[in-house]
Amino acid sequence: MDELKLPGTLLGVDAVKDRRLVAADLTERQLLDLVEPGNTTLIVTVIGGQGHIFGRGNQQISPAVLRRVGVENVTVVATPAKLIGLFPKPLLVDTGDPELDRRFAGYAAVVTGYDRRQMCRVEC
Repeated sequence: MDELKLPGTLLGVDAVKDRRLVAADLTERQLLDLVEPGNTTLIVTVIGGQGHIFGRGNQQISPAVLRRVGVENVTVVATPAKLIGLFPKPLLVDTGDPELDRRFAGYAAVVTGYDRRQMCRVEC
């Protein structure tokens, strides 16, 4: 959000389209209404110290929202320092839906900077 020079919700979920803030601090219902299947990218960060991607602190990103977005349209971002602080622990997914969690399990290319990615293990 800083890079886009847009205000952001510290702990909430915000929607951006065409570099403009569409809505801030969205609920699950609002996310479901906004998500265009196959045309939405969800960008999430890792919770530092714990390694959770989903299941802690972002309950509005429900299994229904994730299914509508599509696992392939989720981008995980984290600073290198945050990932080093987690090592050797994996990133974690706990959406409350074991079948969906298994779709995230394996390895993810986490964006760590401009044109930089780090492969990280993801467990459920």
